[in-house]
Amino acid sequence: MSKFLPIATGAVIVLVLTLFNTTYTVNYHEVAVATRFGKPSGVVREPGLHFKAPFFIDSVTKLDTRLQLTESNLETVLTRDGQQVVVRAFLLWRVDPREDAPLAFHTGYGTIDAAGRELETRLNAAMRGAVGQFAFTDLIGANSRLPDAEQAILADLDRNPMAGVDARSVGLSQVVLPPKTTIAVVKRMSAVQETLANLEESRGQAEADAIRSQAASQADTIRNFADQWAAEIEAVGNTEATRYYEQMKQEADLAIFLAWLDTLKASLTGSTTFVTDMTKAPFHMIDLDAPTDGKGIPQPTQRSFQGGK
Repeated sequence: MSKFLPIATGAVIVLVLTLFNTTYTVNYHEVAVATRFGKPSGVVREPGLHFKAPFFIDSVTKLDTRLQLTESNLETVLTRDGQQVVVRAFLLWRVDPREDAPLAFHTGYGTIDAAGRELETRLNAAMRGAVGQFAFTDLIGANSRLPDAEQAILADLDRNPMAGVDARSVGLSQVVLPPKTTIAVVKRMSAVQETLANLEESRGQAEADAIRSQAASQADTIRNFADQWAAEIEAVGNTEATRYYEQMKQEADLAIFLAWLDTLKASLTGSTTFVTDMTKAPFHMIDLDAPTDGKGIPQPTQRSFQGGK
């Protein structure tokens, strides 16, 4: 029993090592390139468990067939109309699983990373050539031709295909102005905005001047109308006063009597205490012993009077 356990353990280890070196699995998103003595011997596409000769005879390289992303560098490109733009593109690609394409990919690049570096170099060159065919106005704005530029990049890559690489789509992820150009554009936009602001200010000032002028004209019109109306009222008043004065001249004593009454009424309005000489007008009116003229109108003994509070 003591000898059987080490033998069984050794047999299990040998079996595990043998299975490890003679089997491999392929996932649904992979293809496997098998080589025998270093030379390609076939492509395995069926997912699952597969057998091979030991490692010193057969070897298997598995390649991921899912989409890969490769980005270009930020490149300064001169457009067709002489403007500089900074652009960056991306490429979606995969290992072509059809026919012998995986063998060609394995022979040419070996790994996904190596193929990605080569694609990055080609993408940079294709992007510079394709974007340079378009004007600056074709790359910006709502009516830009970015899809056409992207198709031109993809077409350039398809004209010089990489073995075993299936380029699916290209996109421009960035289209910006260089820093110096951006500063110049901002300054130009600022100057334009300042000019527009000055124009608006001038127009507002002109409108304000027009409103002030119109208001002054209307004020003069109203003032002239008011002066004319006041002159007419004054003329009517003077006419009435003249007529009244003529009437009073005919009844001078009555006019004086009425004036005395008005003065007396105004003097005695409110809570007022007077200490005065009742022999003087108009306070003689309240003196019952004041003398009267032939018409019965009280007359002051003295013609001038003094009032006190």
